[in-house]
Amino acid sequence: MTPVVPRVLLVKSGGEAAVAEWRAHLQGFAPHIAVHGWDDPSVAPDSVDYALVWQPELGRLAALPNLRLVLSAGAGVDHITADPGWPRQVPLIRSIPPETAQRMGEYVAMAALALLRNLKRLVRQQDAREWTAFEVERSAPDTCVGILGLGTLGLRSAQMVSALGFRTIGWSRTAKALEGVHCYAGPGELDAFLSRCDILVCLLPATAQTEGILNADLLARLPKGAGLVHAGRGSQLDLDALLAALDSAQLSGAFVDVFAEEPLPRDHPAWSHPGIFVTPHVAATVTRRMRARFFAQQIAAFEKGEPVQGRFDPVRGY
Repeated sequence: MTPVVPRVLLVKSGGEAAVAEWRAHLQGFAPHIAVHGWDDPSVAPDSVDYALVWQPELGRLAALPNLRLVLSAGAGVDHITADPGWPRQVPLIRSIPPETAQRMGEYVAMAALALLRNLKRLVRQQDAREWTAFEVERSAPDTCVGILGLGTLGLRSAQMVSALGFRTIGWSRTAKALEGVHCYAGPGELDAFLSRCDILVCLLPATAQTEGILNADLLARLPKGAGLVHAGRGSQLDLDALLAALDSAQLSGAFVDVFAEEPLPRDHPAWSHPGIFVTPHVAATVTRRMRARFFAQQIAAFEKGEPVQGRFDPVRGY
């Protein structure tokens, strides 16, 4: 039997307690991997095979000369690719365990129902101990939910809101087909898609084309009184434009899970705006154990020369 070659993995995701948790889970799934904290002085840079990171310092990944894989602690990788010197020759793996799509679908379904039934008003009334009944104009079959971005997360979200009875449509850069969902594709069909969205859900990846896409112009192309669910990337949303659209009643409400600056500053007006639910980048969060299992599986496939899941394509941008 060929002996298993020990591998070294560095972790920068959470504090010391998080590193200990990552170590316990990863070594449970891949005992041949030695897991160390990001700044462990006992680890020589040239001994590192794998790095599991969230927001690594500029230049640190490039300083690991024998790095074989970079593992993003989240589904997004812009916290890595924002580094001009990130090692493009090293495969970059996004965290997309199977549970991620289910969690995102749950978030989108929750948000769509909350916007439909005016949950924000119900919360305000409870806080004020105010007993005031009110009517909701539409139910799910009268409401069109549009999913902007039909990747793995978008497809599952579309399936789940469709199952709740919402009329469901989707838009993607290239043509997709999904049972029960009218799919639009390409820039030429974006306006037609937006014009139907009573609730717009943004699940786009971070690319040069999606930077700032949720701006005043796009929000103005939605039906008056539409809702927004944003769980794509923080860089895609013009938060000032969202606040203005809510104040003018162009939009009736919003769920926002991702922001250009995180954590969202405590004095930002979005926290207290009556039309916004702020959530702290948790829409598709899965447990560290689930992510560790996924990463161990991808490392095992990589070491066998087999295809890996979640590999980032620098050309496509996702």
